Amino acid sequence: MKLAFALILALQVSECVWAQQWLQPDKELVDKYEGLKAVFFKRIINAWEKTKAAIEPTLEGSPTGDQAKEIFEELRKRPRVESAVKIIGGLASDLEPMVNHARMVLLGAYGHFLRPYVGEYLDRAITNIKPVLDTVLPHEG
Repeated sequence: MKLAFALILALQVSECVWAQQWLQPDKELVDKYEGLKAVFFKRIINAWEKTKAAIEPTLEGSPTGDQAKEIFEELRKRPRVESAVKIIGGLASDLEPMVNHARMVLLGAYGHFLRPYVGEYLDRAITNIKPVLDTVLPHEG
């Protein structure tokens, strides 16, 4: 029994060492991913700001807008909501290293298994869609 357990443990360790070697993504792939992710978030934030700026004036003087503001202020002041926000924020910060590790493993798996076959097509698709996104959802204000 001890020998079987030791053998299984040794196989797991060797498998983890082997997996870590090929699951490490290339620096170029990570840089490309980080750049695309940053531009994506800039696009989302810019779209949110523009939508908010367009909607705020219409809701400012309306009774519905005033009621919505009051409701959000009341919700923000409640202790349960404050606790929930703190708990969710804490969970997000605790889970961040695991999410980053999982992201790097997935990037490594993509780089090892899929990128040789679909990388060129995906790169071309991203390059072709950028002008459309720059028109519809620009990343700069």
